[in-house]
Amino acid sequence: MTSDWWRTAAIYQIYPRSFADANGDGMGDLAGITSRLDDLHELGIDAIWLSPFFTSPQRDAGYDVADYCDVDPRFGTLADFDAMLAEAHARGIRVIIDLVPNHSSDEHEWFQAALAAGPGSAERARYLFRDGRGPAGDEPPNNWDSVFGGPAWTRVVEADGTPGQWYLHLFDSSQPDFDWTNDEVREEFRGILRFWLDRGVDGFRVDVAHGMIKADGLPDYTPPADGGSMGGAAVTAGVPLEPEISSEPGDLAPYWGQDGVHEIYRDWRALLDTYPGERILAAEAWVDPLPRVANWVRPDEMHQAFNFAYLETPWDAAALRGVIDASLDAFGSVGAPSTWVLSNHDVVRHATRLSVTEANPQGHGLGPRSNGLPSYEPGLRRARAATTLMLALPGSAYLYQGEELGLPEVIDLPDEAREDPTWFRTNGERYGRDGCRVPIPWEADSPSYGFGPSEASWLPQPAQWRELARDRQRGVDGSTLELYRSLLRRRREHDLGSGAVEWLPGFRDDVLALRNGDVIAVANTGTEPVELPAGDVLVASEALTGRSLPGDATAWLRA
Repeated sequence: MTSDWWRTAAIYQIYPRSFADANGDGMGDLAGITSRLDDLHELGIDAIWLSPFFTSPQRDAGYDVADYCDVDPRFGTLADFDAMLAEAHARGIRVIIDLVPNHSSDEHEWFQAALAAGPGSAERARYLFRDGRGPAGDEPPNNWDSVFGGPAWTRVVEADGTPGQWYLHLFDSSQPDFDWTNDEVREEFRGILRFWLDRGVDGFRVDVAHGMIKADGLPDYTPPADGGSMGGAAVTAGVPLEPEISSEPGDLAPYWGQDGVHEIYRDWRALLDTYPGERILAAEAWVDPLPRVANWVRPDEMHQAFNFAYLETPWDAAALRGVIDASLDAFGSVGAPSTWVLSNHDVVRHATRLSVTEANPQGHGLGPRSNGLPSYEPGLRRARAATTLMLALPGSAYLYQGEELGLPEVIDLPDEAREDPTWFRTNGERYGRDGCRVPIPWEADSPSYGFGPSEASWLPQPAQWRELARDRQRGVDGSTLELYRSLLRRRREHDLGSGAVEWLPGFRDDVLALRNGDVIAVANTGTEPVELPAGDVLVASEALTGRSLPGDATAWLRA
Protein backbone atom coordinates (compact mmCIF):
# COMPACT_ATOMS: atom_id res chain seq x y z
CA MET A 1 0.00 0.00 0.00
CA THR A 2 1.59 3.25 -1.14
CA SER A 3 1.76 6.50 0.83
CA ASP A 4 -0.62 9.34 0.02
CA TRP A 5 -3.13 6.72 -1.10
CA TRP A 6 -5.96 9.13 -0.34
CA ARG A 7 -4.89 11.55 -3.07
CA THR A 8 -6.13 9.25 -5.84
CA ALA A 9 -8.37 6.72 -4.07
CA ALA A 10 -11.76 5.56 -5.26
CA ILE A 11 -13.72 5.38 -2.01
CA TYR A 12 -17.02 3.52 -1.72
CA GLN A 13 -19.57 4.67 0.84
CA ILE A 14 -21.43 1.98 2.75
CA TYR A 15 -24.62 2.91 4.55
CA PRO A 16 -24.60 -0.10 6.91
CA ARG A 17 -28.37 -0.22 7.49
CA SER A 18 -28.95 -0.75 3.78
CA PHE A 19 -25.92 -2.60 2.43
CA ALA A 20 -26.22 -6.24 3.50
CA ASP A 21 -28.10 -8.02 6.29
CA ALA A 22 -26.46 -11.21 7.58
CA ASN A 23 -29.01 -12.21 10.23
CA GLY A 24 -32.29 -11.55 8.44
CA ASP A 25 -33.72 -8.94 10.80
CA GLY A 26 -34.16 -6.39 7.99
CA MET A 27 -31.29 -4.18 9.10
CA GLY A 28 -27.87 -4.31 7.45
CA ASP A 29 -24.96 -5.22 9.71
CA LEU A 30 -21.18 -5.57 9.93
CA ALA A 31 -21.23 -9.29 9.18
CA GLY A 32 -23.22 -8.48 6.06
CA ILE A 33 -20.52 -6.04 4.96
CA THR A 34 -17.86 -8.70 5.50
CA SER A 35 -19.83 -11.15 3.37
CA ARG A 36 -19.84 -8.74 0.42
CA LEU A 37 -16.23 -7.55 0.47
CA ASP A 38 -15.33 -9.76 -2.48
CA ASP A 39 -17.92 -7.92 -4.57
CA LEU A 40 -16.32 -4.59 -3.66
CA HIS A 41 -12.86 -5.92 -4.40
CA GLU A 42 -14.17 -7.08 -7.78
CA LEU A 43 -15.64 -3.62 -8.39
CA GLY A 44 -12.17 -2.10 -8.02
CA ILE A 45 -12.43 0.39 -5.17
CA ASP A 46 -9.54 1.34 -2.86
CA ALA A 47 -11.35 2.07 0.39
CA ILE A 48 -14.75 1.93 2.05
CA TRP A 49 -16.35 4.58 4.23
CA LEU A 50 -18.92 3.32 6.72
CA SER A 51 -21.72 5.56 7.96
CA PRO A 52 -22.20 5.23 11.75
CA PHE A 53 -22.59 1.83 13.37
CA PHE A 54 -22.07 3.02 16.96
CA THR A 55 -24.48 2.41 19.84
CA SER A 56 -27.50 4.60 19.12
CA PRO A 57 -31.26 4.81 19.60
CA GLN A 58 -31.39 5.32 15.81
CA ARG A 59 -33.54 8.45 15.87
CA ASP A 60 -31.38 9.70 12.99
CA ALA A 61 -30.13 6.40 11.58
CA GLY A 62 -27.05 6.27 13.79
CA TYR A 63 -26.01 9.91 13.51
CA ASP A 64 -27.35 10.18 17.08
CA VAL A 65 -24.54 8.45 18.98
CA ALA A 66 -24.99 7.19 22.53
CA ASP A 67 -21.59 5.47 22.80
CA TYR A 68 -18.79 6.38 20.40
CA CYS A 69 -16.62 3.39 21.38
CA ASP A 70 -18.95 0.48 20.88
CA VAL A 71 -21.02 -1.14 18.13
CA ASP A 72 -24.80 -0.95 18.24
CA PRO A 73 -26.20 -4.49 18.73
CA ARG A 74 -28.29 -3.97 15.58
CA PHE A 75 -25.05 -4.01 13.60
CA GLY A 76 -23.11 -6.59 15.61
CA THR A 77 -20.22 -6.38 18.04
CA LEU A 78 -16.72 -4.97 18.26
CA ALA A 79 -15.50 -8.45 17.34
CA ASP A 80 -17.59 -8.24 14.17
CA PHE A 81 -16.02 -4.88 13.38
CA ASP A 82 -12.51 -6.22 13.94
CA ALA A 83 -13.23 -9.19 11.67
CA MET A 84 -14.62 -6.93 8.95
CA LEU A 85 -11.60 -4.62 9.20
CA ALA A 86 -9.17 -7.53 8.96
CA GLU A 87 -10.97 -9.01 5.94
CA ALA A 88 -11.03 -5.63 4.19
CA HIS A 89 -7.32 -5.10 4.81
CA ALA A 90 -6.61 -8.60 3.54
CA ARG A 91 -8.12 -7.50 0.22
CA GLY A 92 -6.17 -4.24 0.11
CA ILE A 93 -9.28 -2.22 1.02
CA ARG A 94 -8.86 0.55 3.58
CA VAL A 95 -11.62 1.38 6.05
CA ILE A 96 -12.81 4.89 6.94
CA ILE A 97 -15.45 5.32 9.63
CA ASP A 98 -17.87 8.14 10.35
CA LEU A 99 -17.29 10.44 13.32
CA VAL A 100 -20.15 12.60 14.59
CA PRO A 101 -18.60 15.34 16.78
CA ASN A 102 -21.16 18.15 16.50
CA HIS A 103 -23.75 16.42 18.67
CA SER A 104 -24.54 13.26 20.58
CA SER A 105 -27.73 11.35 21.25
CA ASP A 106 -29.84 12.57 24.15
CA GLU A 107 -29.31 9.03 25.50
CA HIS A 108 -25.55 9.61 25.81
CA GLU A 109 -24.53 9.31 29.45
CA TRP A 110 -23.14 12.86 29.37
CA PHE A 111 -26.47 14.36 28.36
CA GLN A 112 -28.39 12.34 30.89
CA ALA A 113 -25.95 13.58 33.55
CA ALA A 114 -26.46 17.15 32.32
CA LEU A 115 -30.22 16.87 32.74
CA ALA A 116 -29.80 15.54 36.27
CA ALA A 117 -27.13 18.02 37.36
CA GLY A 118 -29.03 21.21 36.62
CA PRO A 119 -28.10 24.77 35.54
CA GLY A 120 -24.55 25.97 36.06
CA SER A 121 -23.11 22.47 36.45
CA ALA A 122 -19.96 21.10 34.84
CA GLU A 123 -22.15 18.42 33.25
CA ARG A 124 -24.29 21.00 31.45
CA ALA A 125 -21.19 22.88 30.32
CA ARG A 126 -20.42 20.02 27.92
CA TYR A 127 -23.50 21.02 25.89
CA LEU A 128 -25.06 24.31 24.83
CA PHE A 129 -27.62 24.97 27.56
CA ARG A 130 -28.94 28.52 27.82
CA ASP A 131 -31.64 30.38 29.71
CA GLY A 132 -34.65 31.33 27.63
CA ARG A 133 -35.70 34.81 26.58
CA GLY A 134 -38.75 36.66 27.80
CA PRO A 135 -39.91 37.43 31.36
CA ALA A 136 -40.43 33.78 32.22
CA GLY A 137 -37.65 32.40 30.01
CA ASP A 138 -40.29 30.69 27.90
CA GLU A 139 -38.92 31.83 24.54
CA PRO A 140 -35.93 30.11 22.86
CA PRO A 141 -32.52 31.77 23.36
CA ASN A 142 -32.45 32.77 19.67
CA ASN A 143 -34.34 32.25 16.41
CA TRP A 144 -32.26 29.44 14.93
CA ASP A 145 -34.04 26.67 13.03
CA SER A 146 -33.09 23.02 12.97
CA VAL A 147 -31.68 21.50 9.79
CA PHE A 148 -34.54 19.00 10.04
CA GLY A 149 -37.19 21.71 10.40
CA GLY A 150 -38.70 23.45 13.41
CA PRO A 151 -36.84 25.30 16.17
CA ALA A 152 -33.25 24.40 17.09
CA TRP A 153 -33.95 24.69 20.82
CA THR A 154 -35.83 22.45 23.24
CA ARG A 155 -36.72 23.37 26.80
CA VAL A 156 -36.07 20.86 29.58
CA VAL A 157 -38.01 20.17 32.73
CA GLU A 158 -35.73 20.50 35.73
CA ALA A 159 -35.46 17.90 38.48
CA ASP A 160 -37.98 19.82 40.61
CA GLY A 161 -40.56 19.69 37.83
CA THR A 162 -40.31 23.33 36.78
CA PRO A 163 -39.66 24.53 33.20
CA GLY A 164 -35.93 25.06 32.89
CA GLN A 165 -33.16 25.87 30.47
CA TRP A 166 -33.08 25.28 26.74
CA TYR A 167 -30.52 23.17 24.86
CA LEU A 168 -29.36 23.65 21.26
CA HIS A 169 -29.83 20.94 18.65
CA LEU A 170 -29.05 21.93 15.08
CA PHE A 171 -30.59 18.63 14.03
CA ASP A 172 -33.27 16.57 15.80
CA SER A 173 -34.26 17.35 19.38
CA SER A 174 -32.71 13.98 20.29
CA GLN A 175 -29.29 15.28 19.09
CA PRO A 176 -28.01 17.93 21.53
CA ASP A 177 -25.00 19.94 20.32
CA PHE A 178 -21.73 19.72 22.22
CA ASP A 179 -20.04 22.91 23.42
CA TRP A 180 -16.68 22.71 21.70
CA THR A 181 -15.24 25.56 23.76
CA ASN A 182 -15.18 23.01 26.61
CA ASP A 183 -11.79 21.32 27.10
CA GLU A 184 -13.46 18.18 28.45
CA VAL A 185 -15.30 17.73 25.14
CA ARG A 186 -12.07 18.13 23.19
CA GLU A 187 -10.21 15.59 25.30
CA GLU A 188 -13.09 13.11 25.06
CA PHE A 189 -12.89 13.14 21.27
CA ARG A 190 -9.13 12.73 21.28
CA GLY A 191 -9.76 9.54 23.22
CA ILE A 192 -12.41 8.42 20.72
CA LEU A 193 -9.99 8.96 17.83
CA ARG A 194 -7.30 6.93 19.61
CA PHE A 195 -9.75 4.10 20.36
CA TRP A 196 -10.50 3.50 16.68
CA LEU A 197 -7.00 4.28 15.41
CA ASP A 198 -5.64 1.68 17.81
CA ARG A 199 -8.05 -0.85 16.31
CA GLY A 200 -6.57 -0.10 12.87
CA VAL A 201 -9.04 2.16 11.07
CA ASP A 202 -7.54 4.13 8.19
CA GLY A 203 -9.38 7.37 8.75
CA PHE A 204 -12.49 9.29 9.66
CA ARG A 205 -15.16 11.02 7.64
CA VAL A 206 -16.17 13.90 9.90
CA ASP A 207 -19.89 14.60 9.96
CA VAL A 208 -20.92 18.28 9.88
CA ALA A 209 -17.26 19.31 9.81
CA HIS A 210 -18.36 22.91 9.23
CA GLY A 211 -20.31 22.91 12.49
CA MET A 212 -19.16 22.45 16.10
CA ILE A 213 -18.13 26.06 16.75
CA LYS A 214 -20.87 28.67 17.11
CA ALA A 215 -20.45 32.44 16.91
CA ASP A 216 -20.01 34.26 20.22
CA GLY A 217 -23.29 35.30 21.73
CA LEU A 218 -25.32 32.93 19.52
CA PRO A 219 -26.86 35.81 17.54
CA ASP A 220 -30.17 35.56 15.69
CA TYR A 221 -29.89 34.49 12.04
CA THR A 222 -32.34 33.96 9.20
CA PRO A 223 -30.92 31.80 6.35
CA PRO A 224 -31.64 32.49 2.67
CA ALA A 225 -34.85 30.93 1.41
CA ASP A 226 -33.14 29.16 -1.51
CA GLY A 227 -30.40 27.46 0.47
CA GLY A 228 -30.15 23.79 1.32
CA SER A 229 -30.43 22.46 4.83
CA MET A 230 -26.71 22.56 5.62
CA GLY A 231 -25.56 25.41 3.42
CA GLY A 232 -25.89 23.55 0.13
CA ALA A 233 -27.48 25.16 -2.89
CA ALA A 234 -30.82 24.40 -4.44
CA VAL A 235 -30.35 22.87 -7.89
CA THR A 236 -32.41 22.83 -11.06
CA ALA A 237 -31.73 21.27 -14.44
CA GLY A 238 -30.24 24.59 -15.53
CA VAL A 239 -28.07 26.20 -12.86
CA PRO A 240 -27.52 25.88 -9.11
CA LEU A 241 -29.31 28.49 -7.02
CA GLU A 242 -26.46 29.53 -4.78
CA PRO A 243 -27.25 30.53 -1.21
CA GLU A 244 -26.64 34.19 -0.57
CA ILE A 245 -23.34 33.65 1.17
CA SER A 246 -20.31 35.74 0.29
CA SER A 247 -16.68 34.98 0.98
CA GLU A 248 -16.65 37.24 4.05
CA PRO A 249 -16.65 35.32 7.35
CA GLY A 250 -19.27 37.61 8.84
CA ASP A 251 -21.77 36.51 6.21
CA LEU A 252 -21.73 32.88 7.28
CA ALA A 253 -24.49 31.43 9.40
CA PRO A 254 -23.30 31.77 13.02
CA TYR A 255 -23.38 27.99 13.38
CA TRP A 256 -21.55 27.03 10.16
CA GLY A 257 -17.94 27.47 9.08
CA GLN A 258 -16.66 29.44 12.07
CA ASP A 259 -12.90 29.90 12.20
CA GLY A 260 -12.57 28.01 15.48
CA VAL A 261 -13.19 24.66 13.81
CA HIS A 262 -9.77 24.79 12.21
CA GLU A 263 -8.01 24.71 15.58
CA ILE A 264 -9.84 21.45 16.33
CA TYR A 265 -8.74 19.83 13.07
CA ARG A 266 -5.13 20.92 13.46
CA ASP A 267 -5.16 19.18 16.83
CA TRP A 268 -6.68 16.03 15.32
CA ARG A 269 -4.25 16.02 12.41
CA ALA A 270 -1.31 16.15 14.80
CA LEU A 271 -2.76 13.13 16.61
CA LEU A 272 -3.32 11.13 13.40
CA ASP A 273 0.20 11.89 12.23
CA THR A 274 1.57 9.94 15.21
CA TYR A 275 0.07 6.76 13.71
CA PRO A 276 1.65 4.81 10.84
CA GLY A 277 0.01 4.15 7.51
CA GLU A 278 -1.41 7.49 6.36
CA ARG A 279 -4.57 7.73 8.48
CA ILE A 280 -6.84 10.44 7.09
CA LEU A 281 -9.56 12.96 7.90
CA ALA A 282 -12.27 13.77 5.33
CA ALA A 283 -14.55 16.75 5.87
CA GLU A 284 -18.25 17.01 5.25
CA ALA A 285 -18.18 20.81 4.99
CA TRP A 286 -21.15 22.46 3.26
CA VAL A 287 -19.67 25.92 2.77
CA ASP A 288 -19.26 28.27 -0.17
CA PRO A 289 -17.25 29.28 -2.13
CA LEU A 290 -14.69 26.60 -3.00
CA PRO A 291 -11.66 28.61 -1.76
CA ARG A 292 -13.28 28.59 1.65
CA VAL A 293 -13.72 24.80 1.53
CA ALA A 294 -9.98 24.56 0.84
CA ASN A 295 -9.36 25.93 4.33
CA TRP A 296 -10.38 22.52 5.69
CA VAL A 297 -7.55 20.80 3.77
CA ARG A 298 -4.59 23.03 4.43
CA PRO A 299 -1.41 20.98 5.02
CA ASP A 300 -1.82 20.83 8.82
CA GLU A 301 -5.57 20.12 8.84
CA MET A 302 -7.71 17.54 7.06
CA HIS A 303 -6.67 15.47 4.07
CA GLN A 304 -9.85 15.71 2.00
CA ALA A 305 -13.07 17.71 1.86
CA PHE A 306 -16.13 16.60 -0.06
CA ASN A 307 -16.66 18.67 -3.18
CA PHE A 308 -20.33 19.54 -2.78
CA ALA A 309 -20.02 22.33 -5.34
CA TYR A 310 -19.35 19.60 -7.91
CA LEU A 311 -22.17 17.40 -6.64
CA GLU A 312 -24.62 20.30 -6.94
CA THR A 313 -23.57 21.27 -10.46
CA PRO A 314 -26.18 20.46 -13.11
CA TRP A 315 -25.50 18.42 -16.25
CA ASP A 316 -24.34 21.45 -18.23
CA ALA A 317 -20.99 21.71 -20.02
CA ALA A 318 -20.21 25.32 -19.09
CA ALA A 319 -21.19 24.83 -15.44
CA LEU A 320 -19.17 21.63 -15.20
CA ARG A 321 -16.05 23.16 -16.74
CA GLY A 322 -16.35 26.09 -14.35
CA VAL A 323 -16.62 23.95 -11.22
CA ILE A 324 -13.84 21.57 -12.34
CA ASP A 325 -11.45 24.49 -12.90
CA ALA A 326 -12.49 26.15 -9.64
CA SER A 327 -12.07 22.89 -7.72
CA LEU A 328 -8.61 22.13 -9.10
CA ASP A 329 -7.51 25.72 -8.42
CA ALA A 330 -8.93 25.91 -4.89
CA PHE A 331 -7.70 22.57 -3.60
CA GLY A 332 -4.45 22.77 -5.53
CA SER A 333 -3.67 26.13 -3.92
CA VAL A 334 -3.23 24.36 -0.57
CA GLY A 335 -1.57 21.23 -1.97
CA ALA A 336 -4.63 19.03 -1.54
CA PRO A 337 -6.34 16.79 -4.11
CA SER A 338 -9.79 17.67 -5.29
CA THR A 339 -12.49 15.16 -4.47
CA TRP A 340 -15.39 14.33 -6.75
CA VAL A 341 -18.76 13.00 -5.65
CA LEU A 342 -22.21 12.68 -7.21
CA SER A 343 -24.29 10.82 -4.61
CA ASN A 344 -24.33 10.01 -0.91
CA HIS A 345 -26.74 9.10 1.89
CA ASP A 346 -27.96 12.72 2.30
CA VAL A 347 -28.82 13.69 -1.29
CA VAL A 348 -31.14 12.52 -4.05
CA ARG A 349 -29.37 9.82 -6.05
CA HIS A 350 -27.86 11.29 -9.19
CA ALA A 351 -29.61 8.76 -11.44
CA THR A 352 -32.69 10.81 -10.55
CA ARG A 353 -31.36 14.20 -9.51
CA LEU A 354 -29.62 15.10 -12.77
CA SER A 355 -32.95 15.07 -14.62
CA VAL A 356 -35.15 16.79 -12.02
CA THR A 357 -36.51 19.97 -13.60
CA GLU A 358 -37.54 21.88 -10.45
CA ALA A 359 -35.37 23.29 -7.66
CA ASN A 360 -34.65 20.66 -5.01
CA PRO A 361 -32.59 21.98 -2.10
CA GLN A 362 -30.25 19.55 -0.43
CA GLY A 363 -32.01 17.63 2.33
CA HIS A 364 -35.56 18.20 1.09
CA GLY A 365 -35.81 14.91 -0.80
CA LEU A 366 -38.34 13.76 -3.39
CA GLY A 367 -41.69 12.06 -3.12
CA PRO A 368 -44.92 11.43 -4.99
CA ARG A 369 -46.06 15.04 -4.64
CA SER A 370 -42.76 16.61 -5.76
CA ASN A 371 -42.57 18.68 -8.93
CA GLY A 372 -40.27 18.11 -11.90
CA LEU A 373 -39.90 14.35 -11.45
CA PRO A 374 -38.12 12.61 -14.35
CA SER A 375 -38.61 9.16 -15.80
CA TYR A 376 -35.92 6.58 -15.06
CA GLU A 377 -34.13 6.08 -18.37
CA PRO A 378 -33.14 9.72 -19.05
CA GLY A 379 -31.88 10.08 -15.49
CA LEU A 380 -29.83 6.88 -15.67
CA ARG A 381 -28.34 7.92 -19.02
CA ARG A 382 -27.14 11.23 -17.55
CA ALA A 383 -25.91 9.52 -14.40
CA ARG A 384 -23.77 7.08 -16.38
CA ALA A 385 -22.36 9.93 -18.46
CA ALA A 386 -21.69 12.08 -15.38
CA THR A 387 -19.87 9.24 -13.60
CA THR A 388 -17.78 8.55 -16.69
CA LEU A 389 -16.72 12.20 -16.73
CA MET A 390 -16.09 12.28 -12.96
CA LEU A 391 -13.81 9.25 -12.97
CA ALA A 392 -11.67 10.83 -15.70
CA LEU A 393 -10.70 13.66 -13.34
CA PRO A 394 -7.54 13.77 -11.20
CA GLY A 395 -7.98 13.44 -7.46
CA SER A 396 -10.05 11.16 -5.27
CA ALA A 397 -13.55 9.94 -6.18
CA TYR A 398 -16.38 8.89 -3.87
CA LEU A 399 -19.07 6.41 -4.90
CA TYR A 400 -22.27 5.70 -2.99
CA GLN A 401 -23.50 2.16 -2.58
CA GLY A 402 -25.89 1.13 -5.33
CA GLU A 403 -24.95 3.81 -7.83
CA GLU A 404 -22.88 1.18 -9.61
CA LEU A 405 -26.20 -0.60 -10.22
CA GLY A 406 -27.87 2.51 -11.59
CA LEU A 407 -30.24 2.74 -8.63
CA PRO A 408 -32.59 5.72 -8.78
CA GLU A 409 -34.12 7.60 -5.86
CA VAL A 410 -37.08 5.65 -4.50
CA ILE A 411 -39.79 8.28 -4.74
CA ASP A 412 -42.97 6.35 -3.97
CA LEU A 413 -42.23 5.15 -0.44
CA PRO A 414 -45.44 4.92 1.60
CA ASP A 415 -45.78 7.74 4.11
CA GLU A 416 -46.08 5.24 6.96
CA ALA A 417 -42.72 3.66 6.03
CA ARG A 418 -40.67 6.85 6.22
CA GLU A 419 -38.14 7.25 9.03
CA ASP A 420 -36.15 10.41 8.30
CA PRO A 421 -36.58 13.02 11.08
CA THR A 422 -37.01 15.67 8.37
CA TRP A 423 -40.32 14.08 7.35
CA PHE A 424 -41.70 14.26 10.88
CA ARG A 425 -40.29 17.65 11.92
CA THR A 426 -41.74 19.31 8.80
CA ASN A 427 -45.08 17.48 9.06
CA GLY A 428 -44.49 15.85 5.69
CA GLU A 429 -43.57 19.07 3.89
CA ARG A 430 -40.10 17.67 3.15
CA TYR A 431 -39.58 14.02 2.29
CA GLY A 432 -36.02 13.86 3.57
CA ARG A 433 -33.45 11.24 2.69
CA ASP A 434 -35.17 7.87 2.93
CA GLY A 435 -35.39 7.61 -0.86
CA CYS A 436 -31.62 7.22 -1.27
CA ARG A 437 -31.32 4.82 1.69
CA VAL A 438 -33.50 1.91 0.58
CA PRO A 439 -31.63 -1.43 1.00
CA ILE A 440 -29.79 -2.34 -2.18
CA PRO A 441 -30.38 -5.44 -4.38
CA TRP A 442 -27.84 -8.22 -4.80
CA GLU A 443 -29.73 -11.20 -6.23
CA ALA A 444 -32.89 -10.84 -8.30
CA ASP A 445 -34.61 -14.02 -7.16
CA SER A 446 -33.61 -14.08 -3.49
CA PRO A 447 -35.62 -12.80 -0.53
CA SER A 448 -35.26 -9.01 -0.19
CA TYR A 449 -33.35 -9.18 -3.49
CA GLY A 450 -30.38 -10.67 -1.64
CA PHE A 451 -30.15 -7.86 0.91
CA GLY A 452 -30.62 -10.53 3.58
CA PRO A 453 -31.76 -14.13 4.07
CA SER A 454 -35.36 -13.09 4.81
CA GLU A 455 -37.94 -10.83 3.18
CA ALA A 456 -37.39 -8.24 5.92
CA SER A 457 -36.17 -4.80 4.84
CA TRP A 458 -36.26 -1.74 7.10
CA LEU A 459 -37.47 0.35 4.14
CA PRO A 460 -39.59 -1.29 1.42
CA GLN A 461 -37.73 -2.15 -1.78
CA PRO A 462 -39.38 -1.41 -5.14
CA ALA A 463 -40.07 -4.12 -7.72
CA GLN A 464 -37.61 -2.29 -10.00
CA TRP A 465 -34.80 -3.69 -7.81
CA ARG A 466 -35.22 -7.13 -9.40
CA GLU A 467 -33.88 -6.08 -12.80
CA LEU A 468 -31.21 -3.87 -11.25
CA ALA A 469 -29.84 -6.57 -8.91
CA ARG A 470 -26.12 -7.17 -9.02
CA ASP A 471 -26.40 -10.73 -10.30
CA ARG A 472 -28.53 -9.53 -13.23
CA GLN A 473 -25.80 -7.07 -14.24
CA ARG A 474 -22.60 -8.98 -13.56
CA GLY A 475 -20.91 -9.91 -16.83
CA VAL A 476 -23.59 -8.22 -18.96
CA ASP A 477 -22.01 -5.99 -21.57
CA GLY A 478 -23.37 -2.45 -21.29
CA SER A 479 -24.78 -2.86 -17.78
CA THR A 480 -24.15 -0.08 -15.30
CA LEU A 481 -22.18 -2.44 -13.05
CA GLU A 482 -19.85 -3.43 -15.87
CA LEU A 483 -19.48 0.24 -16.86
CA TYR A 484 -18.29 1.08 -13.34
CA ARG A 485 -15.92 -1.89 -13.24
CA SER A 486 -14.44 -0.86 -16.58
CA LEU A 487 -14.12 2.79 -15.54
CA LEU A 488 -12.39 1.97 -12.26
CA ARG A 489 -10.02 -0.48 -13.96
CA ARG A 490 -9.10 1.99 -16.70
CA ARG A 491 -8.77 4.81 -14.18
CA ARG A 492 -6.21 2.78 -12.28
CA GLU A 493 -4.38 1.51 -15.39
CA HIS A 494 -3.97 5.03 -16.78
CA ASP A 495 -3.22 6.61 -13.38
CA LEU A 496 -5.90 9.24 -13.94
CA GLY A 497 -6.12 10.06 -10.23
CA SER A 498 -2.66 11.62 -10.23
CA GLY A 499 -2.94 13.33 -13.61
CA ALA A 500 -3.95 16.83 -14.72
CA VAL A 501 -6.70 18.36 -16.83
CA GLU A 502 -5.98 19.91 -20.22
CA TRP A 503 -9.06 21.24 -21.99
CA LEU A 504 -9.30 20.50 -25.69
CA PRO A 505 -10.68 23.15 -28.08
CA GLY A 506 -12.84 22.78 -31.15
CA PHE A 507 -16.06 21.39 -29.67
CA ARG A 508 -19.58 22.77 -29.34
CA ASP A 509 -20.57 24.72 -26.23
CA ASP A 510 -22.54 21.76 -24.89
CA VAL A 511 -19.54 19.41 -25.15
CA LEU A 512 -16.63 19.04 -22.72
CA ALA A 513 -13.37 17.53 -23.96
CA LEU A 514 -10.29 17.09 -21.79
CA ARG A 515 -7.01 15.24 -21.79
CA ASN A 516 -5.70 13.59 -18.63
CA GLY A 517 -2.40 11.85 -19.31
CA ASP A 518 -2.91 9.46 -22.21
CA VAL A 519 -6.72 9.53 -21.99
CA ILE A 520 -9.13 11.92 -23.72
CA ALA A 521 -12.61 12.22 -22.20
CA VAL A 522 -15.46 13.71 -24.23
CA ALA A 523 -18.77 14.48 -22.50
CA ASN A 524 -21.79 15.45 -24.58
CA THR A 525 -24.30 17.26 -22.35
CA GLY A 526 -26.46 18.21 -25.34
CA THR A 527 -28.99 16.31 -27.42
CA GLU A 528 -27.22 16.18 -30.80
CA PRO A 529 -24.41 13.67 -31.50
CA VAL A 530 -20.79 14.82 -31.70
CA GLU A 531 -17.97 13.24 -33.69
CA LEU A 532 -15.21 11.80 -31.50
CA PRO A 533 -11.57 12.69 -32.14
CA ALA A 534 -9.04 10.12 -33.26
CA GLY A 535 -8.04 7.40 -30.83
CA ASP A 536 -9.16 3.96 -29.71
CA VAL A 537 -12.31 4.06 -27.60
CA LEU A 538 -11.51 2.72 -24.13
CA VAL A 539 -14.96 2.97 -22.57
CA ALA A 540 -18.23 4.77 -23.28
CA SER A 541 -21.31 5.36 -21.15
CA GLU A 542 -23.59 4.51 -24.11
CA ALA A 543 -23.24 2.36 -27.19
CA LEU A 544 -21.59 4.21 -30.09
CA THR A 545 -22.44 4.22 -33.76
CA GLY A 546 -19.10 4.50 -35.45
CA ARG A 547 -17.32 7.59 -34.09
CA SER A 548 -20.55 9.36 -33.11
CA LEU A 549 -21.09 10.11 -29.42
CA PRO A 550 -24.82 10.57 -28.72
CA GLY A 551 -26.30 13.16 -26.39
CA ASP A 552 -26.05 12.65 -22.63
CA ALA A 553 -23.04 10.37 -23.04
CA THR A 554 -19.32 10.36 -22.25
CA ALA A 555 -16.48 8.39 -23.82
CA TRP A 556 -12.81 7.85 -23.04
CA LEU A 557 -10.29 7.46 -25.85
CA ARG A 558 -6.62 6.66 -25.93
CA ALA A 559 -4.84 9.93 -26.67
